[in-house]
Amino acid sequence: MTSLKWFRKGMKNGIPIAAGYFAVSFALGIAAKNVGMDAIQAGYMSLSMLASAGEFAAISLIGSAAGILEAILTTIVVNMRYFLMSVSLTQKLSEEVRPLHRFLLPLFITDEIFGLSATVEGDLKPAYTYGIALPSVAGWTAGTVLGVIVGNILPVWAGNALGVAMYGMFLAIVIPPAKTDHFIGLLVALSMALSFLCSVLPYISKIGSGFRIIILTLLLSALAAWIKPREVEV
Repeated sequence: MTSLKWFRKGMKNGIPIAAGYFAVSFALGIAAKNVGMDAIQAGYMSLSMLASAGEFAAISLIGSAAGILEAILTTIVVNMRYFLMSVSLTQKLSEEVRPLHRFLLPLFITDEIFGLSATVEGDLKPAYTYGIALPSVAGWTAGTVLGVIVGNILPVWAGNALGVAMYGMFLAIVIPPAKTDHFIGLLVALSMALSFLCSVLPYISKIGSGFRIIILTLLLSALAAWIKPREVEV
């Protein structure tokens, strides 16, 4: 197929993703509004950083008046998986693809976009990923902006209730794999318990929330890799 046909196919496949992103980012916009961000600021954040967990962490850090270094490091750690996805996806590109596409493609990588792009038979055409990204990014950004606008209209109690939807999204991500792999469930429970302890223990609780996320992420990841290393197929 030509690049144009791949792009159109990507747009078609990206519409369901856009619908899901719109619903999730609406709650993200509510959370952004609650920490004092306006529609332009929140919309630009969603447009430039396509990461639900990363953006939610950034919003939490903004609300707690975290420092710039803390915010940058936390965002890098939380979004580290996208680096691995990008490296993996570029292996599906043919040698004829220009280096420019190898740099641009990772900018649009999310879990869902990566999943669709990675399942393409044969070489991946960059136009296909760009096609998926167009409606997906539009839905993600529009939902965030609308969430801020509606959050300014709704009563405080209603805005706070919708903000809780973000936590529901994370539970929906965590519970399915935890049900099939008890080790993941144990790791999630441990991370929640340690996070709570770090927020109330003397001295440790005085560390910024972003740095606590970084420390816990690195420690728990290392612990999980040591206890249950993933077997590599040869």
